[in-house]
Parts: sequence; structure tokens; C-alpha cells
Amino acid sequence: MPVYTVTVATGSQWFAGTDDYVYITLVGTERCSDRTLLDKPLYNDFERGAVDSYDVRVGENLGDIVLVKLEKNKYWVQDDWYCRYITVKTPEGDYIEFPCFRWLTDDKEVVLRDGKAHLPQDDKISLVKQHRQKELDTRRKTYRWKEWQPGFPMSIDANHHRDLPRDIQFDSEKGVDFVLNYSKAIENLFVNHFMHMFQSSWSDFADFEKIFVRIKNTISEYVMEHWQEDFMFGYQFLNGCNPVVIQKCTKIPEKFPVTDEMVKVSLERELTLEEEVKAGNIYIVDFEILDGITANSTDPCTLQYVAAPICLLYKNLRNKILPIAIQLGQTPGEDNPIFLPTDSKYDWLLAKIWVRSTDFHYHQTITHLLRAHLMTEVFGIAMYRQLAAVHPVFKLIIPHVRFTIAINTKAREQLICECGIFDKANAVGGGGHVELVQKAVKSLTFRSLCFPDMIKARGMDNPEEVPTYFYRDDGYLVWDATKSFLSEVVNIYYKNDEAVKADVEIQAFVKDVCSFGMQDFDHCEFPKSLKTIEELVEYLTVVVFTASAQHAAVNFGQYDWCSWIPNAPSTMRKPPPTQKGLADVNLIIHSLPDRGRSSWHLGAVWALSQYQENELFLGMYPDEHFIEKPVKTAMENFRKRLSEINSTIKRRNEGKRLPYYNMSPDRIPNSVAV
Repeated sequence: MPVYTVTVATGSQWFAGTDDYVYITLVGTERCSDRTLLDKPLYNDFERGAVDSYDVRVGENLGDIVLVKLEKNKYWVQDDWYCRYITVKTPEGDYIEFPCFRWLTDDKEVVLRDGKAHLPQDDKISLVKQHRQKELDTRRKTYRWKEWQPGFPMSIDANHHRDLPRDIQFDSEKGVDFVLNYSKAIENLFVNHFMHMFQSSWSDFADFEKIFVRIKNTISEYVMEHWQEDFMFGYQFLNGCNPVVIQKCTKIPEKFPVTDEMVKVSLERELTLEEEVKAGNIYIVDFEILDGITANSTDPCTLQYVAAPICLLYKNLRNKILPIAIQLGQTPGEDNPIFLPTDSKYDWLLAKIWVRSTDFHYHQTITHLLRAHLMTEVFGIAMYRQLAAVHPVFKLIIPHVRFTIAINTKAREQLICECGIFDKANAVGGGGHVELVQKAVKSLTFRSLCFPDMIKARGMDNPEEVPTYFYRDDGYLVWDATKSFLSEVVNIYYKNDEAVKADVEIQAFVKDVCSFGMQDFDHCEFPKSLKTIEELVEYLTVVVFTASAQHAAVNFGQYDWCSWIPNAPSTMRKPPPTQKGLADVNLIIHSLPDRGRSSWHLGAVWALSQYQENELFLGMYPDEHFIEKPVKTAMENFRKRLSEINSTIKRRNEGKRLPYYNMSPDRIPNSVAV
């Protein structure tokens, strides 16, 4: 009687093991085995982290094993089980791997294909074609699109984390409870006695140190010491939390009537302002998108304000980017003066603080929430709906959407919802953040997610012109390494462009992203089909880079740059000044966040800057969805190249007072999970 030896690996995460009954059925090209209970006498099967082997006896040889069916039935109470993989040893001594990496919940079954990746057009056996279609039909019913807010990219149809499919939930919901984590952060930062002191202003700038001195690091402390200096203000547009808004100025806008007379004292090359513009030495940051955004009014005791400033910056002879003019509104006029470095110390400082506060809103809502979190969720949902588990692109993408849908669902549940945490301390809370995303979606195009295109579109692509733009330099390195890796893997499975065109699943995937995820917005310009291997590689590079490097670059430096409250105020409690000569320390202190909002802000940027427990960084693929050696070789090549990039960045940072490491691969998680 032929015997098949089945090896079963249980996950090592919390609650992965089960006491339920587990059954297996082997499906071959000739026949199926009986439904067999996997059980050893006097043995605790399927414990967390266990690898157990069982014999499955059959009357006749089953032929080639093409599917494995797993079933779980309740023993006492429902006990979920996480299966990592199944290995089947045939009577002839061959080993067949069946990756799983899924939860079995309730009394449901899971049917697995062998670990080799297959394009849909390469499946010839009727049985596996039917299984593939059934898997996708089930997934489309499970992973449904939903519009959380009008004009937003679509999200998952789930109101709460617990409503999500078990496979995409966090292992422990407590680990991602925003209220709990922010409260813990506030407690760990020893600022809990301030957190309810709303409306209570600080005494002076030094007073902010009361919530800062407990935890310091190199950058945050340097920011505290130098935040008032112009070079620090300009540097943050290059390598701070939001290094995506500065652009080369090719013409001074009519709405920002800066004259040569105003700024000539700041220009060092004996050129006029117009000549400096032509020479490529003038840069601009325009926060027009915040014009008209509703300020937070959820607390009737505290008025909060939002501005839409424009800032002109100058590259001096030492290649430092310095601010030379700031206008706090979009419409020029007597009540909207242009502030200059030659104005009084506190007029100029207050103008810069307003720009920093506006940059904080843009960063949190557009750069971070929309362009990293929500976009990665769109890619993830479309992947689950349109790509079978054996598709090579599914296997490539799944590590890069790990926990993303879960973290976004939790954010909609606790953070950005009505009366959520975002409303407590942010001037664009209470609905302004929704308006801001709705406006920003209109300029969110596919090409704007392609890193080289995004840099070039802002005129920031020449290293000789801006030699200290480390976000750009490191981003190029990681983008190229990621693209090279994905190209190597894609070319294993797609022999020519015709194979891409013939892949119905990949075409359905990109169409789902555009037509449903992005709701076919006229302006989004996302492709609805892919015609070449090159287009597919670029598309996948956007997906992986957005989920990993881009998110890391704008997320994990938040405590560094935003923990010193005056450098990144989450709200302003006085309106933007409409004339010069009125600002003093007292006005600035009463404009900055009060003690309570400062504490919530500090807890937020601390919590958001922390890595997940057991974080997986770029290039780490412990779940072996791929079993093919050429792919494993490509992964190893990827890791080597990332290691070289780490070394390059480390050498560049040596001796720097402001090291830049947000794009260092050893600090880039695979996915958006915080």
C-alpha cells in the first residue's frame, strides 16, 4: 500500500497553534486520497512553532500531487490555526512543497497548490484551472471595495479590525491599538500629567523642554538647539519628514510679488533675483492646496487656524538652501505681507513657524496618509482580488502589503475618524484632513509615484545643483536596486511582452487598481493595462517602493524632526499675522500648541516612529512563497545590493551632525504597518 508522508509546519506567532481536528486530502492527477485525520496518539499536535509528520496511506498511487486540501473542525471551542506550509513525500521519494502561510478559521477548508509559481496561461490541467478560478471568486467576495469618504481612493469594506479576513489581521490587535499606544507613549515620555492641560500655554520656548528632555536622540536634540536658524529651516525641505514639496523656481508667481529690492541683501552672487532664477539658484514651496481648508473647531474653547503659505528659498555659495521670503496666504495684499529675513527677529521666526506647521499638515495628510498608506492599501486589495496565490506577482507583492490593510482599518476606526485621535491636536482635524485628501487626490497620478519622475518633475534631479539632497540620492539607489530585483524575477516567468499581454490576472489587477481603487478619476492616469515586461517591472517597482522605501522615508523620522514642538506645530492657536512689527515671544507662545495638545502630538510622533515587533526589513522574505532556486538567487542578489547601499549611506553619514538614514535599507520595513 503506497504511503505519502505529510509534514505540517505551524506558525510561530502568538495563538498560531490549535487543538482542533485537522484533516488532509491529497489530490492527484489520477485520484484523491481519503480525507485523513492528522493525529498522533498521546501527542499534542499542531503546537505553536511545531513541525509534525504524518503518514497518509492510499490504495493506489495518486499520480502527480497537484492540490492539498486542509480542513479544520472544532474540538471543543473554535481554535484558529496558522499553517506555514505542507511538504508531501511521495512513495517514490520525491518532495513537493505546498506553501500556505494562512489561517484556518472556524470549520473552513484551504486548498493549496504546489509552491511553483504559474502564470494563468500556463495552467493546462482542468482541475488546477478550476481551483484557480474558485480561489479568485472567493477572494473577490471576501476582499470588497468600499468608499470611506467621497473622493478618496477606495479602501477595504470593513468598519473594524475584527471584521477583516483573519489572514490580513494583526497577530495581536492590542499591538496596533492607537489609543493604547499613544497613551503608553505619553506615559513613557513622562508627559501624562500635561496631556489634559488643554488651553494652558507654555511659558516660553525653554518650557517645551519639560516634555522633551526625557528622550533625546542625535537629530531631535540638534533640532531643538538650531530650529530657529535659517539653514535648519531650509535643510528640512531636503531631508526632513516631508522632502517632497520643494521644487526649482523657474518664474516668480504673480501671486507672490517678491521684488529684487526685498531680497537683494540675501543674494550672494551679485545677481538680481531674476538672474538668480535663471541660474537655477531659487527654489519654492507653495502650499496652495491648503487654501480654504477648514480649521479644527471640535474644541469650542480653543480657536485653531490653518494657512496656505508660499516660501521662496535660495541656494547660497555654500550650497545651503535658505529661506529669503515668506507670504502666509495665497492672495497678495496689504493684509498679507511678505516676510523677510531682514524683518524683526520674531516677525521672521513666526512666519517660519507657520510654514513649518503647514508642512506638518501636508506631510501627515498627503505625503504620509494618502500617498503611502492609502495607495499601498489600494494595491493590496487589488492583489488579493485579482491574483491567485500561485501567481509570481502575488508572491512578489504579498510581503509588501503585510498588515497594511489592517493598520489603515485601525486608523479609520480610531485615528482619522470623526472624534478620533487626529482631532485632538491637529489644526486640520475635525474634517479638514478629509478635505485635504480630497483635494490632493486630484494631483495623484501614477507617474507621481514613480520616484525618478517625481524628483525630475520638481526640477530636483541634478546632484550638482543640490548636492545635499540625500533623500533623492539614497532613493535613487534603493529604487534602482528594487527595480533590478523585480526585473530579474519577472523575466524568469515572462519570456516576452506577449506573455504580459496574455496574463489575464495581471491585466485584471492593474485595471482593478485604476477603475475601482482609484475610481477611474479622470486625472489619475493610472494604466488600465500593461503591454510589455518593462511596463510590468516599473509598475511593480512603484508598488514595492511606495510600500517600503517611500513610507519609511516619510514616517520613521517623525520623532527626529517633530518632537521639538516649535519646529513642527500640529496646530496654531492665533491667526496668521496680517502686518509686521507685532510679533514677540508672547504672541508666538500663545500661537503654538498648548500643553495638552503638545503632549498628544509628542505621543503621536513617538508612536508612529516605532518599528513593529519582529519587523521585517527590505529584502527579508522569511515566508517562502517562492520555492524556485532562480528566484532565491535573485533575492540573495537583492540583499547583497541593499547591503552595499547600507555601507554607502553609512560612510556618507560618518561625522555628520545631521546624518540621513531614513532611506537606509536596514531601516526600511517591507511594508506599511505603522
